[in-house]
Amino acid sequence: MTELGNGAENVRDTDVNAADGLVDVAVRLPAMRVAYNGGSLDESDLAPTWTEQLQRWLDEALAHGLPEPNAMVLATADADGLPSSRTVLCKGLDARGIVFYTNYTSAKSHDLTVTRYASATFPWYPLHRQVHVRGEVEKVGPAETAEYWATRPRGSQLGAWASPQSQVVDGRRDLDTALRAIERRFHDVERIPVPPHWGGWRIRPEVVEFWQGRQDRLHDRLRFVRTEDGWRVRRVAP
Repeated sequence: MTELGNGAENVRDTDVNAADGLVDVAVRLPAMRVAYNGGSLDESDLAPTWTEQLQRWLDEALAHGLPEPNAMVLATADADGLPSSRTVLCKGLDARGIVFYTNYTSAKSHDLTVTRYASATFPWYPLHRQVHVRGEVEKVGPAETAEYWATRPRGSQLGAWASPQSQVVDGRRDLDTALRAIERRFHDVERIPVPPHWGGWRIRPEVVEFWQGRQDRLHDRLRFVRTEDGWRVRRVAP
């Protein structure tokens, strides 16, 4: 990644179309630039493990009041190699990897079932930081999924039952109708069960890169790389 963020120095041009009187505002994309003065990242700054370092940066993002610091951009590819990306929420972090939950019939799950590989990026723009995670994936076990499911708000549980994720629907009314049907189905059920089509995916990292923005675009990029002899840290040129 070369540049992050959006600054006050952004330049906008306003052009008036004389024919129809409409005003078109064009953003000068080449002029959009932010100076990264947030700090540095040296090998001596890293925690002993990638999990500890990621947790440290997550805690700092939370302490700075960043919205949804556990949000990450998940990238997958289908059987033809066509990529897709979307934002999901990280709901698990330990030495095994990072976990998110979704519908197993969704487009992302179809991709992961075929390729068994994914990458994810935590973008913390205000801190001029990001973390990249890449590796093989596996489904989270039923017990671990059920434990997380129990922490979800009831509305989110009902939504998981109601939504045919990634499928084409005729309109919002279809979703609202499906939700009302699920509400009736579980209206007298205290503990809603986990849908059979819903659960977690774990990315088991092969590479975890910590990126800190620096002046003059000479950013710090430190990678934890899994090898046969264990994890190694390597610096990568920006």
